[in-house]
Amino acid sequence: MSVISLNQVTKAYRGSTLYHDVSLQISEGSFTSISGSNGSGKSVLFRLMCGFVKPDSGTVVIDNRYLSKGRTFPEKFGILIDRPGFLSNHTGLENLEKLASIRGLIGASQISETMSKLGLDPNAKQPVRQYSLGMRQKLALAQAIMESPEVLLLDEPFNALDAESASVVRELLIGLNKQGVTVVFTSHNQADIDDLATTRYLIANKSISVD
Repeated sequence: MSVISLNQVTKAYRGSTLYHDVSLQISEGSFTSISGSNGSGKSVLFRLMCGFVKPDSGTVVIDNRYLSKGRTFPEKFGILIDRPGFLSNHTGLENLEKLASIRGLIGASQISETMSKLGLDPNAKQPVRQYSLGMRQKLALAQAIMESPEVLLLDEPFNALDAESASVVRELLIGLNKQGVTVVFTSHNQADIDDLATTRYLIANKSISVD
């Protein structure tokens, strides 16, 4: 069963065609990698997949389980595209609590647990403006997974992480996938793709093909 389907999609961005007549399927429970050179449109592809942008032609279909009536973007999706705009004068916990309050699905204990899994101290008084790049990446990953999503779209989840932190994230994602979470990620590191992906797509020449 497909969670997300792109059917003959064409998309231009800033006057340049990124994709022309491309189709792909993200199967439920898969661990899918998307690779391509810088500027090939990986982030735009993720925005198409979650309904943040529309294709110029063709269709993007998200399984109805994730689209309640009146919604244009899916529920039960955890998304990391670029890096969220956190409030720099607030702590990591405060930032995640504000994000969680939008939907009201989880409380402070679940947020704290997620932060701890990623190696962040939820009780730290340090504001986000003092975070290193790696800490900001962990916080971004925390916001993506804290509400127990069924689908994860992660653009460069290992970016700025040291080797130990990257290993923690790999094991966390493997565990979530074993629990049935569909994971889609981009990476420039072939080792991550080889270790994790059960399905691989390659972006090249305005097309997407199975790698």
